[in-house]
Amino acid sequence: MIAPQDLEHCREAIRHGSLSFYTASRLLPASVRDPALALYAFCRLADDEVDLGDAKVAAVTDLKDRLDLAYQGTPRNAPADRAFAAIVEEFEMPRALPEALLEGLAWDAMERRYDTLSDVRSYSARVAAAVGAMMCVLMRVRDRDALARACDLGVAMQLTNIARDVGEDARENRLYLPRDWFVEAGVSEAEFLANPTASPEIRAMTKRLLREAQALYHRSEAGVPELPIKARTGIYAARHIYAAIGPKVARAGYDNITRRAVTTKATKLGLLGVAMARTAVSVAMPKSAVVYAKPLPEVAFLVDAAAAIAAPAHDWSDTLYATFATLKTHEKVG
Repeated sequence: MIAPQDLEHCREAIRHGSLSFYTASRLLPASVRDPALALYAFCRLADDEVDLGDAKVAAVTDLKDRLDLAYQGTPRNAPADRAFAAIVEEFEMPRALPEALLEGLAWDAMERRYDTLSDVRSYSARVAAAVGAMMCVLMRVRDRDALARACDLGVAMQLTNIARDVGEDARENRLYLPRDWFVEAGVSEAEFLANPTASPEIRAMTKRLLREAQALYHRSEAGVPELPIKARTGIYAARHIYAAIGPKVARAGYDNITRRAVTTKATKLGLLGVAMARTAVSVAMPKSAVVYAKPLPEVAFLVDAAAAIAAPAHDWSDTLYATFATLKTHEKVG
């Protein structure tokens, strides 16, 4: 499927660029781990192109072209592109999933801000839940309920990222907390971005966001037993290790301005033990009724796409076209 030299390139890129994912991937069976490394290498390349580059709009446009080529079966002559094209073909990866990720990156390039919690979930659906849905496809899981729970986990992880990085983002003039929360709290966005401080209001917003994430972590658990048993430990580990960031933020008094919460190696090892134990127990667990909960409205389009047996047509959706039109306008104004 994936050429060995391309897979090795992806493996090394992830090992040096995202050690946490590389370590977690070792918990997956090879049938999932290898395509997951290829998928993550392409996603990481896309994220770095937009996040680290100066020409963000050009980077997103270039990524659109690379995605076009991959789905045409004529990928750019680069290891990550060739490997991604291989998994598109092998797993019939619905194009709407990487398109959603690309749209989220376009929103980042536009420095978009989000009026409501639902809008933040919509962003999280694109940059995180889409990856969760793609991971299900790599596990050859197309069950709608399992997909919905995987998307819950992706959104929970992204909300955790946002809660952890409020100060870091603010210093880069980025804001992901819902804007209506600032209005409710009587806090000026402009003043906060000009001088980020861990005020009682920002701490309360952080606590509120982490509560939302925690509810989704719990709901996501019902979907793990629907996955292949050999893949469950890795998913449980990701769930618990990411969720452990929230209590770290809480112990700092929800100060995410002067501090950045991290989990220690010892904590991660302990949570790996928890993941292994939960996998063993999951074999005999009765199915939870929670698995049948409706997907979040913001991720429903991902569930619909991933549940399809065949990849959809290669045309870009009207929404994505509109995003790129807005992005080009943003570039001219900038």
